[in-house]
Parts: sequence; structure tokens; C-alpha cells
Amino acid sequence: MRIELEQENLFGEEQWTELVAAFYKRIRNDELISPMYPANDWDGAEKRLRDFLIYRFGGSDRYITERGHPRLRMRHAPFEIGVAQRDRWLALMGEAMEETNVPVLIKNELSSFFEQTAEFMRNRG
Repeated sequence: MRIELEQENLFGEEQWTELVAAFYKRIRNDELISPMYPANDWDGAEKRLRDFLIYRFGGSDRYITERGHPRLRMRHAPFEIGVAQRDRWLALMGEAMEETNVPVLIKNELSSFFEQTAEFMRNRG
């Protein structure tokens, strides 16, 4: 299911930018998750997630134009993603949604998407 938040002007690029920045502020200092990111590419990682989410939820196709098909499992395969990593990622994203005051209806939709996707990314027991 594709939620068209962007096209309905419910959650645009400005909100995605704020949400992803709040999320990466947490990721950078997280002992469990931050080692998965190259220290010299924080801005790139933030941009990729922001562009992916904007695309996925009905906005610009910048992500597809620049990177092609998301191939999420393939791109995340080199990283050990178990239950602890999944749960931490979800917790940090939840905190970021709270900090940026994502409206409840949108937060519920995003939480469902993030939970499904995080479980899909899991590649360890």
C-alpha cells in the first residue's frame, strides 16, 4: 500500500526533513546503530532516507532518479540487523516523530510502515 501523504499536503518535504534530521541526531550517538553508518557519510545517509521516504509516501521521485529501485534488503544485507537493532531503530524513529510533532493519524500510518519495513530488514535471529 502506498500512502500519498505528500500529494494530499498532509506531510511535505519540510516535515520529512525535520523528522529525518531528528532521527539522525539520535542515530549518530547511538552505540548499537551508529556503527552501521560510515562516519564520513552522515549527510549522505540522512539525504538517502529523507529522499526515500518522500518518494515512498507520494512525493518527488528524486530517490529513484538518483539511486534506482530501493532494493532495501540488498542494501542492508551487509549489516547485522537483529531484534535489538530493529527495536532500537523503531524506538529512535518514534522519539523523532514525537519531537517533531507528527500528527497522530500520520504517526500511526508511519509507525505501521516503519514496523513492517524494520522487520523486513531483519537478517539475524
